[in-house]
Amino acid sequence: MTLRVFVALAPPDAAKDELARVLRPAYARYPRLRWNRIEDWHITLAFLGELPLTTVPLLRSVLADRAASHPALQLGLRGGGHFDERLLWSGIGGDLEGLHLLAADVRELVRSCGIDFKDRTLRPHLTLARSRRDDPTSVPQAAAELTGFVGRPWKAERLHLVGSNIGRGPGPIRYRDIEAWRFGDAIRAQGSSAPAKP
Repeated sequence: MTLRVFVALAPPDAAKDELARVLRPAYARYPRLRWNRIEDWHITLAFLGELPLTTVPLLRSVLADRAASHPALQLGLRGGGHFDERLLWSGIGGDLEGLHLLAADVRELVRSCGIDFKDRTLRPHLTLARSRRDDPTSVPQAAAELTGFVGRPWKAERLHLVGSNIGRGPGPIRYRDIEAWRFGDAIRAQGSSAPAKP
């Protein structure tokens, strides 16, 4: 048995709701776009592809440790763009240096588990919709309408290991958390056990 797997961050509900309100006119204006479900919005740090289920326990251990020792990241959703006029996204602002360092750490940990994957350049974004092959204009137009959007800052509180059903039938893509770990648990534990200052 295999599962398509990636490691990601997810915006909190308030940030997703804020962007969804901004997108409401686009939902009506571009009905032929295949819009992602809001609950599936995520920022991919490492796409690992199709993996045997036996690799998941290995990933759980190293990712849990990494999340526990890493502080939460301050991020925000901002603007919009597209890849090849086919994929609509919202951009990511905030602590991008920290985001890139976290992604590099995650990818190195995955490799340390003996898992081979295609190491694509990180381009932090939140995928919103995909166009149909006969619709080359909706995605660029929708992206242009997002240009001035700047969402409120938020903290990425958890590191998510996610599985998807891509390639498993004609229905829409669905994602589910295999597991998620809170950032900074080890840091908080050290702070609470530190002796009181005189």
